[in-house]
Amino acid sequence: MILAAGLGTRLRPITDVTPKPLVKVAGRALIDYCFDLLAAAGIRRVVVNKHHLAAQISDYLAGVAGFDIAISDETASLLETGGGVRKALPLLGDAPFFVLNSDVIVRDRAASSLRQMYERWDSAEMDALLLLHPVKTAVGYAGAGDFHIDPKGRLTRRIKGEGAPYLFTGVQLLNPALFDETPAGPFSLNLLYDRALAGGRLYGLLHEGDWLHVGTPDALDEASRRIAGA
Repeated sequence: MILAAGLGTRLRPITDVTPKPLVKVAGRALIDYCFDLLAAAGIRRVVVNKHHLAAQISDYLAGVAGFDIAISDETASLLETGGGVRKALPLLGDAPFFVLNSDVIVRDRAASSLRQMYERWDSAEMDALLLLHPVKTAVGYAGAGDFHIDPKGRLTRRIKGEGAPYLFTGVQLLNPALFDETPAGPFSLNLLYDRALAGGRLYGLLHEGDWLHVGTPDALDEASRRIAGA
């Protein structure tokens, strides 16, 4: 699933007329970088949600070749990340599935990161597997990091007021059972991470490649320069 329903408020005024997933970075729509990751892993069945400027999302997806795309319509009510995925569960099936955030750019330099996550997945020990990236090599990121990872791949959140060496890339592999007894309305996927964490079932995998944040117009320009010069 590609999350494409957000408002992109920090990119205004650009996102007043263009939904953030369709904002161009180095000449390509942000959502195209998600399709790159999926294609490299051999994934063709994709669900995309829509809310803000939804008609533009639908029109754009109609022109994307090589994928079997279903749309989860959230135009009536924005459901946040967790609520959006929960609404789309009938389209996603009963097996673990990937969720990608379309408002950042993840670029692999070596083997497919999604394929590596698929190979690492073990339902006996994990309910969520997050792709992490080193804070020190992230482009356009000014945060303190999100997670620590132990030698077995289990994650712990950073302590408030302190830093952590890895950030969450927005790419994840989730067990649909995590959504049991979740709210019917809006909620964050962080609720599911905390559930998995409490049971020792939140794991991570380190990304080999580039991670670029595009949350502001300045970051958008920087990401375009980096990709154009790669």
